[in-house]
Amino acid sequence: MDSEEFKLMGKEHALLIANHRSDIDWLVGWVLAQRSGCLGSALAVMKKSSKFLPVIGWSMWFSEYVFLERSWAKDENTLKSGLQRLNDFPRPFWLALFVEGTRFTKAKLLAAQEYAASTGLPIPRNVLIPRTKGFVSAVSNMRSFVPAIYDATVTVPKNQPSPTMLRILRGQPSVIHVHIKRRLMKELPETDDGVAQWCKDVFVAKDALLDKHLAEDTFGDQDFQDIGRPIKSLLVVISWSCLLVLGALKLFQWSSFLSSWKGIAFSAAGLATVTGLMQILIMFSQSERSTPAKVAPAKPKNGVPSESSRDKQH
Repeated sequence: MDSEEFKLMGKEHALLIANHRSDIDWLVGWVLAQRSGCLGSALAVMKKSSKFLPVIGWSMWFSEYVFLERSWAKDENTLKSGLQRLNDFPRPFWLALFVEGTRFTKAKLLAAQEYAASTGLPIPRNVLIPRTKGFVSAVSNMRSFVPAIYDATVTVPKNQPSPTMLRILRGQPSVIHVHIKRRLMKELPETDDGVAQWCKDVFVAKDALLDKHLAEDTFGDQDFQDIGRPIKSLLVVISWSCLLVLGALKLFQWSSFLSSWKGIAFSAAGLATVTGLMQILIMFSQSERSTPAKVAPAKPKNGVPSESSRDKQH
């Protein structure tokens, strides 16, 4: 990221758009927000089912994330009201929006390529085709009080495994490369169609940038920003961990909880419940299990079916 743009991170309202590359992109966003000093005001537009996820989904719900049902007829007013609530937000916030509508997989890429070929759109190689209605609504409702859009491109280096929730729970590290370009909101087109086309053009450029990274394993000569690991956050985690462990030990000591078969059985049931909830979280986070957003079939031009349509008919 550019050095001067990097200094503004966490100090201004921003709409963050990114390609949805891995199973834990939400965690990548949290890390960036935490190390920029605005984790407490980092929000996202998520699918409605996410808020029922154990622990993580509940925290998103309590943090007033915007949840959608992937039906524009139902989501339009929900999104509009959620965005308008941010007008008087007391601290600099980030609102993350994954405009592809779903996580990237090879199967979804093939579907996107087929759709692009049938409609005359640029054929994507590393991203999916952006779904622009939500982005247009976000720009329309936030243009007056959000100065910038953070255009983030996320990818995994060639020699690194794909990051997953299971790797995290096993204590295995993951490496992510992120390229961020700050774009001024006031420079976007005034019309809805213009904003939609701007978003599509950004993803065409993002696709080319990912081609460059695939070939060179780097985003180029732009400055690498070392965001570090804040000591304050480490101290907070250690303090809460010690407090919770000490409280649990005192509870067991006071109640003689594990001195009876009933207490042992209750503890085992609790451990099994936690394990089951974590398994649900792992399964839900896997990109292969994500539900693709529905794409309307392409309309034939001049009444002549496209090649892909003819293939399907055969």
